This record gives sequence, C-alpha cells and structure tokens, in this order.
Amino acid sequence: MIPSPKLSLIISVYNKPEILRYLLAACERQSFREFEVIVGDDGSGPAVRQVVEEQKTLQSFPLVHIWHEDRGWRKNVMLNKAIGTAHSDYLVFIDGDCIPSRDFMLDHWTERLENSVLFGRRIEMSKRWSESLTLEKIRSGEFDRVGWKELLESLRGELSHFENGIRIQSRLLRTMLLRNATAMLGSNFSVAKKNMEAVNGFDELYNGPGCGEDTDIQYRLSLIGVRGRPLRNLAIQYHVYHPATRTAQDSWDRFHKIVKLSGEPRCRVGLQHIVEP
Repeated sequence: MIPSPKLSLIISVYNKPEILRYLLAACERQSFREFEVIVGDDGSGPAVRQVVEEQKTLQSFPLVHIWHEDRGWRKNVMLNKAIGTAHSDYLVFIDGDCIPSRDFMLDHWTERLENSVLFGRRIEMSKRWSESLTLEKIRSGEFDRVGWKELLESLRGELSHFENGIRIQSRLLRTMLLRNATAMLGSNFSVAKKNMEAVNGFDELYNGPGCGEDTDIQYRLSLIGVRGRPLRNLAIQYHVYHPATRTAQDSWDRFHKIVKLSGEPRCRVGLQHIVEP
C-alpha cells in the first residue's frame, strides 16, 4: 500500500465488469508504481463492485470503489466525488472501456508541467481484437503489442488511429512528425488537483455524454491560464470496441451557451454548489 500516492487514477465506470477486470490487471503491470486507483461508478449493477472487491486481494495498489444510484447519466457528479476522494495532488482520468499501456502512468507523471493539462489519445480497437481480449493477454503484455493484424484492420477501416499506438519518447521527433492534438479526450487526460479545484471541478448540470467531461473542462482551465499539452504517442491506451456513443445535443447547447455568455472559469454546480447572491 502507498501512504502518499503521487498519482490518483480515476476510472469512470458504468457496468462492463469484465473490461474493468482487464483494466485493473493492466494497472498492476504499470512501470510507474506510486499511484492509487479510484473506481468512480455511475450506478452500475453489483457485478462491478464484485470485481473491485476481488481485485483488492490481487493488486498491489490502493483501490477504492465509490458508487451512487443509477438515475441516468451522472458521470460528472461521480467524477467530482472521485476528485474529493483522491489522496494525491495530481489526477489522471481514464474511462472504464479503455486499457492503459505499460507506460501510461509513467508518461502522465514525467510529462506533467505546472499550469498544464496533458491530453493523450487512444487507439479505437476492432471488434475482433476486443472480443479476443483475455486476462492472460493483459497480464503477459501481449495486448500491448499492435502488429500486422491490427495494421490490416486499420487499412480495412475496422480499427482507427493505429498510429497512436506507436510510443515515441523523443519530444523533438514527435514535433517533427506533427504529432499534436488540440482537443482533450475525457478518457485520457491529467491535471493537478488544485487546477480542477480552481474551476470547481466538472459541471454537474451536463446531463448527457460529450463536452462536459472534456471540452468544457479544457475551456474553463484555459481561462485560468492552464494550457493544454498533447501526449500523442505517449500515455497509449486501447479503446475496447463498442457501438459509437454520440454527444448529446443538450451538451453541445450548454457548452456553446457557456462560451457565449459567461467566460467564467468556475462552474456553479461542481465540487461545490455555489449559491447565487
């Protein structure tokens, strides 16, 4: 157990207990070890809790499960609860359907800078790859080696962003290859806890996926001088296949209203619920 973890990995979960088991097994093989894991559960059934309790006996890192009742999409509410639970000063966010590579936590740790938010990308894996995933492939690291099958699937359009699976440690080479990313993904970003507290965390008035978990946060962090830094070809993660989820129109409408009318970095309903005077 780690008395004072350097990183807190916050996993957003809604059901999919078997993928969570794979994700936690991938956490156990991380090259960087000084972290805790918080499973932020947006109302899953009992199977997710069972996986967490099982994994507590198998993993060497601190593992916490926080849950609230399923009352529709309340991911941002749960993310704020997870921030309040975190023991470290630096937060890493991942979704429960993404599997981190061996150096995922290391890259988020070594690349961090004051007043920066780091955002990585992910490989959108094929249905074939996802259905063939096993616990043994995770533990052995076989899943972490994309090869010819994956390249061919990429050429056939069955797998997206194959190039994101190539780890490039040289910052100069990444710059020369124009491996930049301007938009934040909620499934792969990290930031100092104090910066999240400065914008009052995630806006809980978003009621559907998209925008509120990433675009909104990136915008409000920029208002306090926290700049985005890309981690493309670092902090690699593999997104397990499922039918695409579309951003709710209400979420886009809320974000555009925030940009147009407020310019206020702190949301009103977040880590704290701010009452209008």
